[in-house]
Amino acid sequence: MDFRGKTVLITGASRGIGAECALEFARNGASAIVIGYHKSEDQALALEATLRDAGVNAMALRADVRSARQVAAMFQKANAAFGPVHILINNAGISRFGLFTDIGEEEWDEVMDTNCKGMYLCCKEALPHMISDKDGAIVNISSMWGQVGASCEVHYSASKAAVIGLTKALAKELGPSNVRVNCVAPGVIQTDMLANVAPDIQRELAEDTPLMRLGTPGDIAKTVCFLCAREAGFITGQVLGVNGGFVI
Repeated sequence: MDFRGKTVLITGASRGIGAECALEFARNGASAIVIGYHKSEDQALALEATLRDAGVNAMALRADVRSARQVAAMFQKANAAFGPVHILINNAGISRFGLFTDIGEEEWDEVMDTNCKGMYLCCKEALPHMISDKDGAIVNISSMWGQVGASCEVHYSASKAAVIGLTKALAKELGPSNVRVNCVAPGVIQTDMLANVAPDIQRELAEDTPLMRLGTPGDIAKTVCFLCAREAGFITGQVLGVNGGFVI
């Protein structure tokens, strides 16, 4: 994989899967990487410094992906610094756990707006240049729960299922412009989202996974990079499950 000459913008990139994606793109020659973040400023700036020390043009930009104004400002700053975004990784997301009957409207909106509306807003900003150039790649991060649903995570599952629908429809619309849109649906991954899960439950999840382990951010990042590379040039509209066989 070779991303020389490419500017990559990753949302939710201060830690976990997003941060590992930034490092993976850097290892594969990306010319510039924009680290989108919302709250984890210290981690975002530390990643920015790491990438710059490695000789990569990098910039950490704060934006709440639920806000059209903030998303537009993030892209404007990225374009001013590095030129148009060639690769967009829609990774920003949140999870909430609880019975459906206990979900309030505010919580429902927070999950749907972050996990799905944020992708809509980022795609709207990235696409004019991609369509004009007839070149671009978008990868949206969904979840295996968006494929099969999870008890006590109805709003999360619904939002991630919406991501899959968005990906497939947008891929059909953008295919004639040579802009590819794909989706990665991670399984149980060792990120901050898993931090509140008891160790014994994590062991059970690993045992329920045919490959007998939990996934890592690196597992997802390598898949994301592949889907953006020339090697995947005939792949669009696909949902790639990276879940160790948990969902087959």
